[in-house]
Parts: sequence; C-alpha cells; structure tokens
Amino acid sequence: MASRKIFISVAGNIGSGKSSLTGLLAEKFKWTPYYESVADNPYLSDFYGDMSRWSFNLQIYFLAHRFKIHKDLTEKTGSVIQDRSIYEDVSIFAKNLHKLGKMSDRDYETYTNLFDDMTAYLQPPDLLVYLQASIPTLINQIKIRGRDFEKDIDINYLEELNDSYEEWIKSYKLGRVLVINKDNLDFVHSHNDFNFIIEKIEKDLLLDLRLFT
Repeated sequence: MASRKIFISVAGNIGSGKSSLTGLLAEKFKWTPYYESVADNPYLSDFYGDMSRWSFNLQIYFLAHRFKIHKDLTEKTGSVIQDRSIYEDVSIFAKNLHKLGKMSDRDYETYTNLFDDMTAYLQPPDLLVYLQASIPTLINQIKIRGRDFEKDIDINYLEELNDSYEEWIKSYKLGRVLVINKDNLDFVHSHNDFNFIIEKIEKDLLLDLRLFT
C-alpha cells in the first residue's frame, strides 16, 4: 500500500470492536497486529470489583504494557496496527477515574507525570481510527463476548468514558484521525461493512502523502 512503514492505532470504548477490527485489518493488509493485555491482566477482575482500590495499579500495568508494545512496534520494520493506543490511558481512563473519585489526586499526579515522561520519546501513529459507539451498542457487545469481569460494568462508567473519548478526539493533534460510527456497522459479519471501512482507511492514508514518497 505504501512506500514506507505504516503505523495505525484503533481507539474506542470498551466493547466498541477494537480488537476485532485490528485483527481483520491486519489480515487484510498483512500488517502485524498488537493487542492490549486482557486475558493475562492480573488486575482487571479486582479493578471491576473495587475501582478505588485498584485503579492506580491497573493504570500503571496498562501504561507499562503499552509503552513496551509501542516501543516494539515502532522499532519493527514492517507496517503495524495497534489495538488501543497508549494515549488513551491518560486522556480517557486515568482522567475519568480521577474525575469519578476512583483515583486520588496524589496517584493521578504521579501517573500523569510518569505518562508525560514516557510518551515524550514515542512516535505517534500515522492514523488513529476511532470506533465511535453508543451505550446500547457497547452494552450489547459486552454481553455477547461474555467476560466475567465485565458482566456488572456500570453504565455510568461507560457513559463517562464515551464523553471523555469525544472530548479527546476533538482535541487530538498527534496525527490524522478517522472517525467511524459503529452503531450501524457489523464489520465482523458483513463484507460490505468491512469494505466500507477499508475504503475509508485507504482514502485517509492516501491523503498522507508522506506515506507514498
């Protein structure tokens, strides 16, 4: 597709379909996929049981994991696609936990300072694909995948995350952004819906002439 390496991140709320889209696009374009740590995450179950107690631990774990992944994918020679960017950690999840009173001022300041120091050395993605989804869509997808630690997830928490995502996307300045509304798309089961996304991504990448020079 391009004369040089492409780096894409897929962003979105819990249940928006990031992992599925990452896998499908990786297969389509022969990109190397990088996924966020879920199955082997030692804090997620505890976090959903007691957010105030485990929020800092969870965010530090995600930050360390995503920092390592981000370094690995930028050092790799071939094109890559990432399931959730490191930038969502501070701009969405840590920020929201602090706003809800689930992370103390002290922990939030420590976390954000560490985040700023770590990400100052990172190359942002060429294109950020944001999967926008309403709360009913998110809830339905969460029920379908049936993860035990997500079964009692607070709808207010999802709503706050959605609001934070919308604010973040409007102010995102690190690279190109492609917003795709997921509510009426089923790119996993519909070839037409998946092709619609492929066309959008190809068009956006073509607009970035740096990729073709």
